[in-house]
Amino acid sequence: MGEEANCNVAMESAAPKENGHTTGGAAAEAKAAAALAEIAVTDAAAVPKPTPPPAAVAVDPRLQGISDAIRVVPHFPKQGIMFNDITPLLLRPGVFKDAVDIFVERYRGMAIAAVAGIEARGFIFGPAIALAIGAKFIPLRKPKKLPGEVISETYVLEYGTDCLQMHVGAIEPGERVLIVDDLVATGGTLCAAIRLLERAGADVVECACLIGLPKFKECTWLHSLQIASERWTDIDKSAVHY
Repeated sequence: MGEEANCNVAMESAAPKENGHTTGGAAAEAKAAAALAEIAVTDAAAVPKPTPPPAAVAVDPRLQGISDAIRVVPHFPKQGIMFNDITPLLLRPGVFKDAVDIFVERYRGMAIAAVAGIEARGFIFGPAIALAIGAKFIPLRKPKKLPGEVISETYVLEYGTDCLQMHVGAIEPGERVLIVDDLVATGGTLCAAIRLLERAGADVVECACLIGLPKFKECTWLHSLQIASERWTDIDKSAVHY
C-alpha cells in the first residue's frame, strides 16, 4: 500500500498545474495503464503455445493379417521357449504375398545388388524379395553346407558358438546388400552376417526380418512387421525393417 501511495504522489507532484488543479495526472495514469497493457501483451506473446498432438501414423492394413498368421507355440523346441511359427502364414498365399510385397515396396529403388538370406527361414523370403527387386540371392549357410571355397564368420550364442558361411566370390566389393531372416531375437546372427559380408567388401544397407521379439518392441507396429529407421546400437551398422 505504501509503495503504491508514494508512486501516486510522485506522479501527481511531477505534473504541471493550472488553475490550482493537476492537468497531467490523468494523462500520466493513462500512460501507465498503456505501459501495463503493453507488458501484458508482451508476456502473453512470450508464453509458448501448446504443441499440437502428433498426427496419427497410418498403419498398413496388411500388417494385421500378417500378425494373425504367425502362430506362437509354447515350449518349443524346448521348455521355456515361445516359438514363433511362420508356417501358417505360408499356407495363406495372399498373406504370404503381402509380407513379401511390404519388403519389396521398401527396397525397390534402393539400388540393392544382392539379398543375403540367413539359413534357414531367410531362404523362404529372401529369394522372393531378390527376384522382385532385380537382385541376386546369396545363401548364408551353416558349416559344411556349401561346396567349394567359403568364407566363415563364427559368433557366440547364449550356450556355445555357431558359424555362418558364404561362397568366396559371391559378392563384389562395394555391392549394396540386404540381409533377410525370419526373426530377430538378440541380433547375434545378424551381427555375424553383417561382419561376414563386410569382410567380403559389401555395403550392408539394412537387415529385414519378419518377426521381432519383445527386446525390440519399442519400435514395433505389430509383432510381425515394423520399421526401425535408426540403426540399432547392438546390431552394428544395421538398420532393421520388420
